[in-house]
Amino acid sequence: MAAPLLTHHRVSALTALLPLLALDRLPRTGWVLAGVPDPESIAAHSLGTALVVLALGPRVAPPLDVDRAASLAVLHDAPEALLTDLPRSAVECLPPGAKAEGERRAAERLLAPLSALALERFQEFQAGATREARFVRLCDKLHLGLRWLAYRREGRGELAEFRGTLERLACAEFGPCAELQAEILAAAERPDSHDHHVGWDGRGGERAR
Repeated sequence: MAAPLLTHHRVSALTALLPLLALDRLPRTGWVLAGVPDPESIAAHSLGTALVVLALGPRVAPPLDVDRAASLAVLHDAPEALLTDLPRSAVECLPPGAKAEGERRAAERLLAPLSALALERFQEFQAGATREARFVRLCDKLHLGLRWLAYRREGRGELAEFRGTLERLACAEFGPCAELQAEILAAAERPDSHDHHVGWDGRGGERAR
């Protein structure tokens, strides 16, 4: 059950939005520790997760509220604008529940001024009780898998541990998630010469590379 919303004085949209711009600048620290140069930002990961939601959500049966799931994906890492992306090694040094409590407090500071809806959506994701929240949690990890595959093909960093994260992902509740998981792992087994990458030709069209 979501915690009750705190009462906040109304602030301007500008005041509410500016602190969230940190998400554009802060990197995903797991990639940093793996030696990946110029890794994706937290904001890029949130967008990527939302795109996975929009790709897989319409394929799920019984149907999900895909629009709501997409909003959960956009907001799921918003507290990291204050907390940064804590790596697993750091979280393991914290008392049980400390990370979740920090995220809850950071969300109240960041998202309540944005809108009550934004905070409600984050609380839904954090609780993980709805099908949409559980689906977005899987899409979060599947986007990590997609990024791992891309970095692996580019030869960037020491990435073996990320494969294990993807392999251990329990996707049975949502068939399309299980299919993408299997597809990513199968693609990682193919030689680079057999991979087909899509880039941009500089004129708004796609080119193979």
